[in-house]
Amino acid sequence: MEKIVTPLRYIPYRRADIVEMCLAEGHLDDAQHPLFRQFANSLAAMVHTEHHTLLEDLKRAYDYLNPQNELRESHLLTTPDHDFKTTLLQVLEKANFEQLTEQDLQAALKEASLFKVRLHVDFSQFKEALVFARGQTQRTEEVSWLWGRFRKNITFTHFKRVALYLRLPAQDNQPEHICLKLFQDVPKSDIEMLFPETEVKMRTIDKLFIGIPAVVSGGIVLSTKMGTTLLLLGSLFGFWLGLHADPVTLNKASVLALLAGTGALGGYVWKQVKNFRTRKLKFVQALTRNLYFKNLANNTSVLYQLIDDAEEEESKEILLAYYFLLISEEALTAQQLDTLIENWFAKHWHYELDFEISDALNKLERFNLASAQGGKWQAVSLETVIPNIT
Repeated sequence: MEKIVTPLRYIPYRRADIVEMCLAEGHLDDAQHPLFRQFANSLAAMVHTEHHTLLEDLKRAYDYLNPQNELRESHLLTTPDHDFKTTLLQVLEKANFEQLTEQDLQAALKEASLFKVRLHVDFSQFKEALVFARGQTQRTEEVSWLWGRFRKNITFTHFKRVALYLRLPAQDNQPEHICLKLFQDVPKSDIEMLFPETEVKMRTIDKLFIGIPAVVSGGIVLSTKMGTTLLLLGSLFGFWLGLHADPVTLNKASVLALLAGTGALGGYVWKQVKNFRTRKLKFVQALTRNLYFKNLANNTSVLYQLIDDAEEEESKEILLAYYFLLISEEALTAQQLDTLIENWFAKHWHYELDFEISDALNKLERFNLASAQGGKWQAVSLETVIPNIT
């Protein structure tokens, strides 16, 4: 079960779905339907062109920082004149990602992992580590506990998408570089598993699960299989230390008993070490499998994904703002339009949206799709917009 605690900026529908959702309202007549679809396609093309330029700028700047860059330098191009990080943050903002604060990140790292392992991240290996998330919800799921004997419901914070920005220092004749990573469906309490070279440690309860039986069985081994060996060793040490004068005779039977006891002890110790390593290996394997399916993109691939997300979000925001201004019988203030869109999502689609009205109106004005007079906004007609936007 999933629940939205606070309204989200992210619009969880495809652009094409938004078009059909608007048309299904019935406020536009049949003759306007193809015009609205044409408008939506032309708008998407225009937004794509803008973001393609932004993507090329990002790729060029990232070539100097990409740890996987295999291209040779021609030395004909100058270093990009804009800051990669600043531009990337703008794209993340367009894609409706939220940066986790230092307090949020530390709180997430302290939460008990749903993975039932203890993970440690050495942040000293990064010059800078930033985490961005989108689609934060509360989930309730049934999980097993006490080694699968019982089941219980737990509620946890969950992110639809998580992006990492990791700046690593120069080392071993390698220049400073930036790692980018993108993940899906990440519990907040398991954020640390996304960082590279995370150390897997066993929880106290897991150590007790191995340690207590080990102590009990160890006592049994000492009292049964090593009883004769311990008595023999005690007599030898007592004679060597001068605690008693009677010499100890090591015959064939005594030597065999000593070897058998030592072998039993060695075998027992090795078995416990092997149990510990096996259990830790199972945790690492489970972590690796889980991480494999959550990873969406790395480094340059992250830029493509984020630009695509930003395009979609920008297009959807413009479409929604334009549509509701278009069907309104009177000009609307920014607050009225914002409330109208948010109520529409809540009533018809059962989704709590925090619509970015200021950003949407700025885009409408920039693309000449709407104008404002006296603080009230009105859309340009479809018939007027189509020739100018195509």
